Amino acid sequence: MTAPSTPSTHAAPVTVRVFTQRFSSTPRGARLARRLALHQLDTWGVPHGSPASDTAALLVAELAANAVTHGRVPGRDFELAVKLLGRTLRVEVSDTRGERRPPGPGTSRPVPRSLAEDGRGLLLVEALADRWDVLDRVPVGKTVVAELDLTH
Repeated sequence: MTAPSTPSTHAAPVTVRVFTQRFSSTPRGARLARRLALHQLDTWGVPHGSPASDTAALLVAELAANAVTHGRVPGRDFELAVKLLGRTLRVEVSDTRGERRPPGPGTSRPVPRSLAEDGRGLLLVEALADRWDVLDRVPVGKTVVAELDLTH
């Protein structure tokens, strides 16, 4: 019996980390999504209270609230995926309401009234994220993706 061969060059270790969870489409589900995302980031070395953690908290909270408010289909959950891809943090929130698609990045939106309680969510996402987009979700729905470039 021969020993297995070892590669002559060493490959860089894979540093992709993924957290995915479905939540009920309720305000409680949105709060839980934010809390669990921050806990997961802390275990990955992005500590609570750091600028990256605080920004991620705002992004998850806003995207989850949008999914619960605008993307809710009775009896259907929304899904949160948080991915740490090297030095990029990617937040994805998916819902099953594909026909209510928000305008994508760079698209002009109506300016919210000064005392309005809604209409500012994607303005926050655009201001906080380094990149964001709205993608089709197969087989049904949409996914809003926001990425942060992490600095160490």
